Amino acid sequence: MANSKEANNLFEYTEDSIRSLDWKEHIRLRPGMYIGKLGDGSSPDDGIYVLVKEVVDNCIDEFTMGHGKTVEISIEGKTVTVRDYGRGIPLGKVVDVVSKINTGAKYDSKAFQKSVGLNGVGTKAVNALSSFFKVTAVRDGKEKTAEFKQGVLTQEHKEAKTSESNGTQVIFIPDETIFRNYKFIPDYLENQIWNYCFLNAGLKIQFNGKSFQSKNGLLDLLERKSNADEIRYPIIHLKGDDIEVAITHNNDYGEDIYSFVNGQHTTQGGTHQQAFREAFVKTIRDFFKKDYDASDIRTGIVAAVSVRVVEPVFESQTKTKLGSVNVDTDGPTMKQFVGDFFSRELDNYLHKNPAVADALKKRIEQSERERKELAGIKKLANERAKKANLHNRKLRDCRFHLNEEPPTRGKEEYVSKQQETTIFITEGDSASGSITKARNVETQAVFSLRGKPLNCFGLTKKVVYENEEFNLLQHALNIEEGLEGLRYNNVVIATDADVDGMHIRLLLMTFFLQFFPDLVKHEKVYVLETPLFRVRNKQETIYCYSEAEKLAAMNKLGSKPEVTRFKGLGEISPDEFAQFIGSDMRKQLMRLEQGDHIQHLLEYYMGKNTQDRQEFIISNLRVELDTVES
Repeated sequence: MANSKEANNLFEYTEDSIRSLDWKEHIRLRPGMYIGKLGDGSSPDDGIYVLVKEVVDNCIDEFTMGHGKTVEISIEGKTVTVRDYGRGIPLGKVVDVVSKINTGAKYDSKAFQKSVGLNGVGTKAVNALSSFFKVTAVRDGKEKTAEFKQGVLTQEHKEAKTSESNGTQVIFIPDETIFRNYKFIPDYLENQIWNYCFLNAGLKIQFNGKSFQSKNGLLDLLERKSNADEIRYPIIHLKGDDIEVAITHNNDYGEDIYSFVNGQHTTQGGTHQQAFREAFVKTIRDFFKKDYDASDIRTGIVAAVSVRVVEPVFESQTKTKLGSVNVDTDGPTMKQFVGDFFSRELDNYLHKNPAVADALKKRIEQSERERKELAGIKKLANERAKKANLHNRKLRDCRFHLNEEPPTRGKEEYVSKQQETTIFITEGDSASGSITKARNVETQAVFSLRGKPLNCFGLTKKVVYENEEFNLLQHALNIEEGLEGLRYNNVVIATDADVDGMHIRLLLMTFFLQFFPDLVKHEKVYVLETPLFRVRNKQETIYCYSEAEKLAAMNKLGSKPEVTRFKGLGEISPDEFAQFIGSDMRKQLMRLEQGDHIQHLLEYYMGKNTQDRQEFIISNLRVELDTVES
């Protein structure tokens, strides 16, 4: 009893339990509320890229307001430098703007009518989460510089004369105590930069010596995201006041919609994306005077929609989902605004371009035929999935999904945690058992396959419902109707690092590319990297992910260290496994390169061209061996 009383005293709730944090302490203690997940840079939505975005957003806002047509970005190692040629921060407020919460010009809607950042947090978060942060503002021949460490002012320079052009420069280094073992991947940054250019025609961005610029806005975006051989009709490109859309269809399943608000890529959609989906369906029905099923109209759609609104309300600081419903303070709702635009502009376009209208109609009718053919099979498959008691038999879910609805309080923290939700797709009881015991039960789920999946290359979606494994997997992910209902932000393929494991990995990749390509296009699918070797002596243990790392570890430890080769995930103990699926998880993003044609890729790697693949494997094996030897 005495021990029990002592324990209760430890958790006594008194005035001393209440603590007030200053702005930088709160950001550093709860970074997820401000920048989403942390990560190590292996995922395009990891925190280090959000830091870059927060700084660049301010440059874009200057361009949008008509000040400065060029932005310069450079990243050398872990040091990020961003320079714009806008008006420059008012010199007397340089320190306040980057270090006083809820301070900024964007509360004045006259100064920043349709800006992305409206709550005065962005650069403060970058400042607080950086081991070094330096800001310099130039205005009319004078400059002001301030330097910080983890949000604390370390040096404030006096105003000085300069011949530099007006604008603002920010230099920062993400704090390695917050972002561990991180590195910037140029491809992710370039993709982010292209989005800025597509949404701001005429803007020029220089990044590490490369120049990025778009003349045709969302038309250029869709051409970059599509392949000329895949689309069913020329891209429809429509522009109006505060709205721009680009639309086409291909032969893929699902919907592939890129949505933006005030230049912000809303990866989780929101009211504007839903308004687009509904308005497109209504306009098509009205034009053809036929009550097509909404899914038939949208299946295979590839589209981009961008709107600009006054004082947008996002569901979190990371601004990935729009919550506001009005275009202007006293203006129409988003649904009315987008609906009116489509009923006028898209209807006019289709009347003027009958060949496009005919191609669109044929694509819709193709989807209609396929849906009707699947109707009976889907019903039986869904009943089987229900009887299989999915959530107990195949899926070990995470606690996050015990409460599907966002709470009325603490919504930003809820959204931040949703960004961390992960499902591991494993094969066999041994592997799934290890991951299940080692996982974070709050946000990580495990789906266990039974044996090797079917090679679905060249098959129709009928197989998804006829094959029990595929049917249960799509139900676990909740992607039958598209990405809108996706239950996990990260889908991680976790297989053994042997021949069978690689084969299973390839078959799962084929499944996603064949039937749910938007999962890959929207960068949700990863492959888990687990160590191949454990090298240790009595003082130190090093986990190695390649032959080269193993050799380096052996040299470091010396005197014949113990070397263990992990053949399967089940050989790694849960205690060890927890290290590999935690905050330092290594995973490779499954992504399509610019110009990749999905069907061509599948045909090459999964088709009957055995000789070509054999030559590809041999040549790449030689490269790997040369790397190890060097």
